[in-house]
Amino acid sequence: MKRFSIFILLLIIPFLSAAQIINPIKWKSSVEQKSDSKATLIIQPVMEKGWHIFSQVINGEGPIPTEIVFTPSPDYVLDGKIKETATISEDDPTWGFVVTYLTNDSYFSQKIKIKNNTSFKINASINYQICNDQMCLPPDDAELEFIINPTNNTTNGVIPAEQPDLTEVATPQEDTLIISNEDSVELAATPIDYTELEDGCGETQGAVKDYTSLWAIFIGGILGGLLALLTPCVFPMIPLTVSFFTKRSGNRKKGIRNALIYAFFIMFIYVGLGLLVTITLGSDALNELASNAFFNLSFFFIFLIFAISFFGAFEIVLPSSWVNKADRASDTGGLVGIFFMAFTLTLVSFSCTGPIIGTLLVEAAQGRSYLGPLIGMSGFALSLALPFALFAAFPGWMNSLPKSGGWLNTVKISLGFLELALAFKFLSNVDLTYHWGILYREIFIAIWIVIFGLLGVYLLGWLKLAHDSESQGIGTSRLLIGILTLVFTVYLIPGLWGAPLKLISGFPPPEFYKEWNTGLTNANCPHNLNCFHDYDEGMRYAKIQGKPVLIDFTGWSCVNCRKMEDNVWSDNQILKKLREDYVLISLHVDDREPLPTDEQYVSKITGKKIKTLGNKWSEMQASLYKTNSQPYYVPLDNNGKLLARPRGYTPEINIYNQFLEEGLCRYKKRK
Repeated sequence: MKRFSIFILLLIIPFLSAAQIINPIKWKSSVEQKSDSKATLIIQPVMEKGWHIFSQVINGEGPIPTEIVFTPSPDYVLDGKIKETATISEDDPTWGFVVTYLTNDSYFSQKIKIKNNTSFKINASINYQICNDQMCLPPDDAELEFIINPTNNTTNGVIPAEQPDLTEVATPQEDTLIISNEDSVELAATPIDYTELEDGCGETQGAVKDYTSLWAIFIGGILGGLLALLTPCVFPMIPLTVSFFTKRSGNRKKGIRNALIYAFFIMFIYVGLGLLVTITLGSDALNELASNAFFNLSFFFIFLIFAISFFGAFEIVLPSSWVNKADRASDTGGLVGIFFMAFTLTLVSFSCTGPIIGTLLVEAAQGRSYLGPLIGMSGFALSLALPFALFAAFPGWMNSLPKSGGWLNTVKISLGFLELALAFKFLSNVDLTYHWGILYREIFIAIWIVIFGLLGVYLLGWLKLAHDSESQGIGTSRLLIGILTLVFTVYLIPGLWGAPLKLISGFPPPEFYKEWNTGLTNANCPHNLNCFHDYDEGMRYAKIQGKPVLIDFTGWSCVNCRKMEDNVWSDNQILKKLREDYVLISLHVDDREPLPTDEQYVSKITGKKIKTLGNKWSEMQASLYKTNSQPYYVPLDNNGKLLARPRGYTPEINIYNQFLEEGLCRYKKRK
């Protein structure tokens, strides 16, 4: 019997020796401590390839969520909830719903407020389940310990490597992740040394100035002036005014001179209005217009009123006393009389030009430049005044002008549809910056589809409004514009299911701000990139990954930011670099999420109180890089040192790609 038992034991021993305990995970712990009152506890799961643990929140029955519990102590209090970084959400066929999990690139962070100025320990227990594609291990536990020291016992804010060896569960001492205070925003305010960039990696041509936007504003002003010319309030005034000057002046030469002076005064009045807006608002206030809830909601309702006015419900007119006084003053001879004739035209035509001017000034103001309203109104005034001068110089041309009629009302109605579409852009700005979640991308696009669909139907004569005249048919121009409008409407439809819609890039909310986010890893990042919205978290992750950083100073309501994301970042080469080679940190300068009271402070630059996340990132950009324009891209190594000269709006894909390559080249050399 004894021999038989030994025989059986010898048979079993090889199997026992081959059956090893599977333990594919260890845990790293570290402390990021910046002051005697605040610290962040970092917990990083280190797993073998192919394994993952689950998020703290699971929306269904199946996998075991990770649970982290910190032992209470009078020495500290938790500040907010535990954050999970670099999680992945996928529609898991095994469980039948979207599951969020953490991989080897992920970590947890918990902020704390320190109540004692002495050293103490914090204990944490973790309950988790780890799985791969073939199996899930039973739920397990881990214990971690953090040591908190007063910062006056540290060197330059670096926490000494005193985390204990936690045997099989924790990483050995030499692998403990140490985060220094040099990662924080505050220490990045040292002057930038561009001489460090002279190392043979080349230098992408200088930062692109935003002349494109100013030219766009000027051209927009010209188009606005041309549209104003075609309205019922202005168009009939051309032959009447030119005729008046030709007859009143006595001879053709004097008539032409007076008409030119008249055109100059029209320009003077409108450009003066643009200058008044610029001086009154200033650059800081113009910057606020793009994201301020009060202004954007006001613009939404103003544009809505303008649209209803153009549709014929009522007319926006200035007080008749103003018009009468200006008209009487125009009877005065000489330059004064001509000036008041121009002023009278401005007042009389306000019901048609007011909405166009309002649209132009608002869009120009959001260009975040002193020059925006001035240049916009210059373009508007030029295209509005020039025809009066030209027709006075060449009266015969007036014979070629179409006669006033129902087509002028068609122009006015069409402008009403455009005003209505623009109104929702301003409502979208508020929704984005305050994260209301009302006007998602799909809803915005659906509204535009209805608006432009109705415009196309109206232009083809299938829809009639109150002040439309009866006609037997529609002209060729109206037919072609109607067809193009319907084509544009059909183009918008795939946007409901995620099509990029590059033609209107920058107008709808960003492609990641949508209601249907099923299966997306990062629902707040363009192109499903893994991005961060906090500087410190992003830099911490870059250290763990050993990668450089691309700081993206952006804005929820920034049109050029959306154009860069839609048209440049979508390029395969650039998208690959952003996904694999860089850690992307997108800082929204117009984010209205309030900072905790104890993190608010007074700006050393403007003297204003920094109360929101957007204020914080805007202050950072202004103090470090002396600019407040977006987009603005800054490549850094994971110690916060510059890798290439920062760049603004860069629509040329090859130049932007070269810019990213330059940063990678310099990072590899330094590494």
